[in-house]
Amino acid sequence: MPASPHDTREHWRLVRGHLNRHRYGLSELAVQALAAGRVIPGTRLLARRHWIPGSPVPLERVRLNWRAEAPPVPIDGSGPELDAIRPLRDDGTPYTYYADAVGDLARPRLFENRGCYRLLDVRTDRDGPALTFGRGQYFDVINICEAAAHEFASATLAAPGEAVPRPALTPFRSAIGDPTDLARRPVMVATSTLTIRHDRTNGTAEFVLHWRDPSKVASGGGLYQVMPVGMFQSSHDASWNEANDFDLWRSIARELSEELLGDSEDYGSATAPIDYGAWPLMKSLDQARQDGTLNLYWLGLGMDPLTFVTDMLTVAVFDSELFDDTFRHIVSTNDEGHRVQTEDGTGRTVGIPFRADHIDRLTTNEPMQPAGAALLRLAWQHRDALLRV
Repeated sequence: MPASPHDTREHWRLVRGHLNRHRYGLSELAVQALAAGRVIPGTRLLARRHWIPGSPVPLERVRLNWRAEAPPVPIDGSGPELDAIRPLRDDGTPYTYYADAVGDLARPRLFENRGCYRLLDVRTDRDGPALTFGRGQYFDVINICEAAAHEFASATLAAPGEAVPRPALTPFRSAIGDPTDLARRPVMVATSTLTIRHDRTNGTAEFVLHWRDPSKVASGGGLYQVMPVGMFQSSHDASWNEANDFDLWRSIARELSEELLGDSEDYGSATAPIDYGAWPLMKSLDQARQDGTLNLYWLGLGMDPLTFVTDMLTVAVFDSELFDDTFRHIVSTNDEGHRVQTEDGTGRTVGIPFRADHIDRLTTNEPMQPAGAALLRLAWQHRDALLRV
């Protein structure tokens, strides 16, 4: 007897809950299901070899190219490969897209289908990395990445005795094939930034850590992550923002404002583009970059083995005085979760000490997003270059 629409929705919620509670463990299984040699050594992040530079690249050397007409892709999340995990509406028809099901059955606080910059190509030459982007939509992340993770979680529940789910139980992941093939599916990217406060006087450093609340976010809930992190997208879908906001540093600056200072995401760009030259925070940070008290680096990009979510890995190193002045009103809680704090007896700490013991603990024993864990590992590997005096 076929399951009722109510039963299919309840089962979908059960699997979704399992996914959100066990993302870390599921990502460990997902790595095992992948072909050898796909992950960055010492991490759980997928990447092609030329996606990770041998040393930190100053952010200004990362070149962005624009392609107005993005090519179509064979995988968009609407195919029959996902039929097994599609719940039914009251009229008995299945949800076409995973985002529609999330919106009706498990809607998080932040859930809006805004335009994003879609990654089309990654190249590296003697001048540095060159990334090509086109137009995309945020719900592509939900329809493909979260759907792939849901399918994997469902497969582990269906065959609990198997160390790694059989490919027959994950037809959607099989259809995607090589997740690093940018021509197979629309790939939206986030910018994950490790924010470091560097005290040159005593030679110490600390970094800001975030816990993502699954009730507030649609992807990556229940995990630790560096901060700030945000989709690479314009500040508003009004057409004049597309070119004005197509800049990694401007994207990072907006995320610093929103996640560390709790500022609004409304920049008034629904009616006019942001005047970055007149924005006090941007003016201050641009001057700091010129003075050498703020340094930004590119460490590459990679993909989560469970969701195939793609993150660009960047580092922002603030001299301690600049950090303390810029973030003197740093927030503890924001729209996506809360900042992780430690007690050092002084009451002045804002994050986690940038030391080998904390890096090892977070990247091996704690439920941390693969992108954040890889970024911490790479940053520690390159600490001498990042914290140069």
